[in-house]
Amino acid sequence: MLALQAVLALHLLFALAAAASAAPIAGVVFVVIDGDTVLFKPDSIPPGSRAFLKIRLADIDAPEQGQPYGPAATRALSALVLNQQVEADTLATDVYGRTVARIRLGAVRIDQEMVRQGFAWAYGSTRASARSGAESFRASTWHRADPVLLDAQRAARSAHRGLWQEASPTPPWAWRRAQSAPVN
Repeated sequence: MLALQAVLALHLLFALAAAASAAPIAGVVFVVIDGDTVLFKPDSIPPGSRAFLKIRLADIDAPEQGQPYGPAATRALSALVLNQQVEADTLATDVYGRTVARIRLGAVRIDQEMVRQGFAWAYGSTRASARSGAESFRASTWHRADPVLLDAQRAARSAHRGLWQEASPTPPWAWRRAQSAPVN
């Protein structure tokens, strides 16, 4: 049993390393689902591949549609990437089958811009995010917190941008957990 676990862990490590070293994929974002998820149509589609990818932005977690700042986060991401030619750097596939990737529009890192505008949390910005985030968020952040994103979040919070207009905004992972709690 232990040997099987070691083999599976090794396969996962190789898969993550291969995904991280893959060449960027150019294409167009044609739908913004929420503040950290888009539908992306690659410029060239390899035989046997899907015509589009559902991409979950790596390294960030944006408010959900039903929580405060959720619709604003969706609008902010739409303003940045909707119908834009972007490059996606694929990292992994999450438990929901979404491609986890970093998206760039020219030199602009979209994850960083969402955090800078105050419409997403950087992974690792709280201890709780590392251990209690949603499955998809944990899957998208298998590496250490990005100091550039953490700096962008500190700046957004200091400037009271976006969700940081509130003294203690509810992180999406806490909001999702509260929504799934049984009602007595």
